[in-house]
Amino acid sequence: MDWFQAIFLAVLQGVVEFLPISSSGHLILVPALLGWDDQGLGFDIAVHFGTLMAVLGYFRDDIRDMAAGWYASLRGAPMSGDARLAWAVILGTVPLAFAGAVVGAWFSSDLRSPGIIAAATAGFGIVLWIADRSSRHARDEHTLRWRDVLAIGVGQTLALIPGTSRSGITMTVGLALGLTRAGAARFSFLLAIPAIAMAAVWELEHLLRDPDPVDWPVLGMATGVSAFTAYITIKLFMRLIQSMGMLVFALYRLVLAAVIVYVLL
Repeated sequence: MDWFQAIFLAVLQGVVEFLPISSSGHLILVPALLGWDDQGLGFDIAVHFGTLMAVLGYFRDDIRDMAAGWYASLRGAPMSGDARLAWAVILGTVPLAFAGAVVGAWFSSDLRSPGIIAAATAGFGIVLWIADRSSRHARDEHTLRWRDVLAIGVGQTLALIPGTSRSGITMTVGLALGLTRAGAARFSFLLAIPAIAMAAVWELEHLLRDPDPVDWPVLGMATGVSAFTAYITIKLFMRLIQSMGMLVFALYRLVLAAVIVYVLL
């Protein structure tokens, strides 16, 4: 992989990781259009680590307060809003961890075809728009009940289907439960922290068995580029989403699905 290709894909990953537009759809289409080889496990780990650093950096104050509240709750203190949100992130991650351990490898290999990715990209884009259009937009992430958290967590397991978009499906369920766009996005991004961390660990385990040499300068650059791009993306998305709505993302997903079908099928 040359430096231009690495920078391009790192920017792409930083942008699409947190937008509800299907990162797998882009990462299968762009190399196919440009005739590039697969970027490899090392690169995937680098850009995932970069996006993890971005979300940790953006929500650093929230994470600090949540960690303090969670620790206090373990010591018997009354359940604060921050503690409850921390427990919600933990509970919401359990279904994905379980599903990933049981069927994750099958989903990531046997379902990674252009047809399935295109169908999931289009179908879940329409569902996202319907959820946004019908939502009451009346609650924030601090009002989530445990059954709401579990529903979002179960929804997140659908992201194992390539083309679904992890951020897209968690925002969809959040909106269907009556969250504001900002509330659904914030909880989705907080859930991304353990989800991305688990994905990076899973990829690292496979990388350690890979005999190919690692190009550390390229990977270090990719980590920094994806982190910077993802941070800017989160910041802009959170600033605009309340007034912007989800229609533009649903339409984009339909166009992306059509291009995947035209180019790859």
